[in-house]
Amino acid sequence: MSARMRAEESTGPAPLVEVTRGTITESCHRGHVVAVAGDGRVVAYLGTPEKVTYLRSASKPHQAVPLVSTGAADHFRFDERELAIACGSHSGEPMHTEVVARMLRKIGLDESALKCGAHEPYSKGTAEALRERGERPGPLHNNCSGKHAGMLALARHLGAPAEKYDEPSSPVQLAVGRVIEQFSGVALEEMAVGVDGCGVPAFGVSVRAMALMAARLVAPPAGWDAGLREACGRVVSAMRRHPEMIEGSGEMDTEIMLLTKGRIVSKVGAEGVYTAAVSPCEEWPHGLGVALKLEDGDQGERARPAAAIETLRQLGLLRAEESDALTRYTSAVLCNHRGDRVGEVRATFKLKRAGH
Repeated sequence: MSARMRAEESTGPAPLVEVTRGTITESCHRGHVVAVAGDGRVVAYLGTPEKVTYLRSASKPHQAVPLVSTGAADHFRFDERELAIACGSHSGEPMHTEVVARMLRKIGLDESALKCGAHEPYSKGTAEALRERGERPGPLHNNCSGKHAGMLALARHLGAPAEKYDEPSSPVQLAVGRVIEQFSGVALEEMAVGVDGCGVPAFGVSVRAMALMAARLVAPPAGWDAGLREACGRVVSAMRRHPEMIEGSGEMDTEIMLLTKGRIVSKVGAEGVYTAAVSPCEEWPHGLGVALKLEDGDQGERARPAAAIETLRQLGLLRAEESDALTRYTSAVLCNHRGDRVGEVRATFKLKRAGH
């Protein structure tokens, strides 16, 4: 990192998305953005790239790497849709719960083995259908159920107690921790570790390290173990081929990957986290990773889409027609309870280019 960037760390979070009402800016979402090439070079940034926060669900593709590299995915004959949903934060639609249930059957378990807990499906249509039938959501509807099914498979394959797969001392979580360590370049013993919303360990690294992890997922360094590099390729391929498993119908991750035909690999995380990656190409021979974090956690999810799409646009990662198709994410109209238009949510930032 350059001396200039280190000097600017004290500036803290930068304004990213403004909420205007009438003639004034009523609210402002601040945060941090950084783009990092696979060789570790910072390309663009805003805010504090060294801000440490939890990866949350942005780490799911990396958490799925040991599922492939150990041979567990092949042992249980997981197909690409099953591998993709292990990387996803699905919306609980029938196409998602059916795939996770099939994974569990292959392992020889059922949904009672999932330790992710239950929540209402993110898909409004699915949630309404459940209520109309008088049914309660179960663990399969949890957006993390695919990841947990993959972890159960890994536990079984390693001969570890399946009922303890979520514990930090489990061989499953130790394997995941080693992957996070290698991809981020942060020693595990120096890493912040908390408990994620689904009960498994959550790893804390800098926003810059998040972007580097994304870049290395699509472009693992040539010197890394061949089996690990192959596992990365299979994880990324599954995400690209089955973006509907990564989030769901009409959701941002899925739409970005569908529109770009997998050229951009997109993955959100809780509390205002977002990551994306572009595989090696003429402009980015070592791949490119992007990460952002909204300081307020963006619980209403009104700011992250605008910040994410604007970041991709400013980096030149979106073609004109793709950018146009994603316009609905870049700004949102605020209406009052009568339906009158009264304001707008829109990205207002400009990335700083490293070295400029």
